[in-house]
Amino acid sequence: MTHGLLGGGYPLREKNAAFDKPIEPLPPPPRVVLPMPLQGGVPCRPGVKAGDYVTVGQKIAEGLPAVHTPIAGRVSTVSPQVQPSGTSVLSVVVDNDFSGALCPAVRPPENPDRLTARQLLSLLESSGITEWNAPHLPIHKKIAAGMGRADTVIINACESEPYLAANNRLALEYPEQLLGGAGVLARLYGVDRVHIALEREKREAIQVLRAKIQELRAPAVVDALSLRYPQSAEKPLCRALTGRRTPPGASAAAIGCAVVDAPAAAALYEAVFHGRPLTHRIVTVAGSGIQAPRNLLCPVGVPIRFLLDACGGVDPKTFKILLGGPMTGHAQYDMDAPLDSSAAAVLAFCADEERSSAHPRCIRCGRCVSVCPVGLRPVVLYRYEQAGRLDRLRQAGLADCIECGACTYVCPGRAPLLQSFRTAKERLGKEEA
Repeated sequence: MTHGLLGGGYPLREKNAAFDKPIEPLPPPPRVVLPMPLQGGVPCRPGVKAGDYVTVGQKIAEGLPAVHTPIAGRVSTVSPQVQPSGTSVLSVVVDNDFSGALCPAVRPPENPDRLTARQLLSLLESSGITEWNAPHLPIHKKIAAGMGRADTVIINACESEPYLAANNRLALEYPEQLLGGAGVLARLYGVDRVHIALEREKREAIQVLRAKIQELRAPAVVDALSLRYPQSAEKPLCRALTGRRTPPGASAAAIGCAVVDAPAAAALYEAVFHGRPLTHRIVTVAGSGIQAPRNLLCPVGVPIRFLLDACGGVDPKTFKILLGGPMTGHAQYDMDAPLDSSAAAVLAFCADEERSSAHPRCIRCGRCVSVCPVGLRPVVLYRYEQAGRLDRLRQAGLADCIECGACTYVCPGRAPLLQSFRTAKERLGKEEA
């Protein structure tokens, strides 16, 4: 049984040319840029220096999350490098020698089926796996926080934003890994079955998963949901599957739910049964500005320009390139910025799709209030942000905003609501630091 979603809507479903494209490995890039995790706002110290030789899967930083190199080669520099956020962060730059030499430490653990929960968490900590929607949240920390509290475990394979196709291809082409991850989660949380949520429009993926569940007798069940945005966000997804509403300021664990993104679940299987750390992810490269849309298996840290080149480059009329989905993605200005582990897509859009306004304004129509999936009043938050009233923003519940962008999508005055709320959150974070 599925339940209704508070707010939300149905964004225009652009024809996704990548939806039926099989996953292809990105040609080996000449270099990768691996930023160091921030610990208390300060980058952690890398375990390598310029001139060192590294191999595939080698741990080069002990931060949270741990960082592993996806290629073999020589460290050319350890210095600040531009990131998708526009800031510069201390990073390790590795030049590829194209040997593909594997680190000796990358090997399957003995008797993975007999590992205790504590041993599994320790293994996941060293693997560097993060939540795909929260690249700075190590997966072992999220799992540990929900153990003993969650009675409903959900693998989120939904993609309610237009253009995205990576989760669909993952379910179609790697169902064993996804179900293997479900088995690991069932052991950790102590549940009989794990829910795999995806939209009912992914009919082929649903059939493949259900057949594979029967074949493997996996502790999982497939839940087919309506295609409604932002149903793929954690709190709306929990409500859709269980009918439980997450209280303001609380996480899904407060209502007995645990949600893990599909790519992270597959990575759990790779870490537990094959000893492979997080080094790659599936990325959809699509949009009207892309010559040949594809789904690529990419090493983390590859500069964005290499994904664009692998898809035939971009149309000369392209006005914006996004890292992430069209609703929540971040515009990029430097194509040398590296792909991070949270990026599900690289999208390019041509000039005839420009919808922004040089003179945005709020006409107080209330549409943003009707679509907010967590019951906020974006019109009020926007007024406080424009006035610089951080105290009022805090009182009005800005921290509960899930940054889905539904309010921006429906605004007839083209007010940059999502961008304003992100800026306000950054200002609040700096004030509280």
